[in-house]
Amino acid sequence: MSQFINPFTDVGFKRIFGQEVSKPLLLDFLNHLLEGERVIVDLKFLDKELPGVYDGDRSTIYDIYCQTDTGEYIIVEMQNRYQHTFKQRSVYYAAQAIARQGERGSQWGYDVKAVYVVSFLNFVLKEVSADFRTDVGLMDLHHHTLFSDSLRLIYLQLPLFEKEADECDTDFERWIYVLKNMETLNRLPFAAQSAVFQKLASITDVASLSKDDRMKYDESLRKFRDTLAVMQTERMEGHAMGYAEGHAEGRAEGRAEGRAEGRAEGRAEGMIEERQENARKMKALGIATDMIAQVTGLTADDIAQL
Repeated sequence: MSQFINPFTDVGFKRIFGQEVSKPLLLDFLNHLLEGERVIVDLKFLDKELPGVYDGDRSTIYDIYCQTDTGEYIIVEMQNRYQHTFKQRSVYYAAQAIARQGERGSQWGYDVKAVYVVSFLNFVLKEVSADFRTDVGLMDLHHHTLFSDSLRLIYLQLPLFEKEADECDTDFERWIYVLKNMETLNRLPFAAQSAVFQKLASITDVASLSKDDRMKYDESLRKFRDTLAVMQTERMEGHAMGYAEGHAEGRAEGRAEGRAEGRAEGRAEGMIEERQENARKMKALGIATDMIAQVTGLTADDIAQL
């Protein structure tokens, strides 16, 4: 069992950022995220589930929904699985939070407070830039100037953050490093120099969980691992389908038969290497050997040697 909780699980993420006792952690993270723009002195957690605006409309459920001391609204989301509509989803979330502000009464004069959507992505979102951090706002396309600060979308693609602990230059980078690597760490770096990271270490220590919280966390961790296993299976099935189609095309080519066989062999070798790499990642996450074998097709002996 890991020393610290997995922040990518639903329970782990909300334990770090979504409870009253951990409010100083969320404040610290957001202030470093928005450093140079504004300082958030305090915030309050709001109801994460917003009912539909009309009969038949589905409710909107956020991971974390809060309001700053100066009135801005902040939505924080953790997403583990790729969704091709996630960009539209984040726009919808922001639009819902903006539209809700008009429910205050007939005297409301369109005093729109800014809405921020901060999305932790445990995958690469093809629909945004290839940078670790992507910031989106409303701008004048002709003059390339800010049109309004009422809407802000921030995407943090964790797989694209590659710095090691000693390479982190800012507290924001230190936050990202710790969140990305927390479950594999035996001790939390930066805790000796920072009271915030000391508090983070105490909140995320698995041994500090109550019996009830531990049961909830274990169930959340199981769901997270199941999600990973399903994702790995889908990738492997996709590769297998591509291999089969490529092999069929190769047989049909006739004169290019030799080249097709060479490509097929190369793909087969690539698949083996990918299975081994997937097995290493799943093994590091503590997934049982029999489940890894079932997903990757490797034998228990092969997995033990990785």
